Amino acid sequence: MRAVVQRTKSSRVSVGGEVVGTADAGLTVLVGVGRDDTEEDARYIVQKILHLRIFEDEDGKLNRSLLDVGGELLIVSQFTLYGDCRKGRRPGFSEAAVPAEAERLYEVVVDGCRAAGVTVGTGRFRTEMDVELVNWGPVTLLLDSRRQF
Repeated sequence: MRAVVQRTKSSRVSVGGEVVGTADAGLTVLVGVGRDDTEEDARYIVQKILHLRIFEDEDGKLNRSLLDVGGELLIVSQFTLYGDCRKGRRPGFSEAAVPAEAERLYEVVVDGCRAAGVTVGTGRFRTEMDVELVNWGPVTLLLDSRRQF
């Protein structure tokens, strides 16, 4: 599983002009599910999202997590994180999970973050979405559950 984690001052996602998810200061996370991913991968991503120390403490050091600062989350599905651009000019998506399994594991991530008491906004799975955000810092990190070691 892959995730692009962005520290944001605010974010929102719209479908057809209707706002379907928002988050105040916290994180905006794009989540892509790979064809071999499992619930273990989803749990790994949840723990990283919740505990990454990417918010400043009183000394200005990145020493606080989303949980420490009481931040909010906007989580958006993003199968294109598995786009392979190494050959040709059109990305291939053979490494992305089939939609039903991707949605199931995406929901494991969303539910895991909510279970930790975090306010979570979401996009709408398998729809064209407009994502707007104010990247704070900017701080943007890439997570990959297959690159833990």
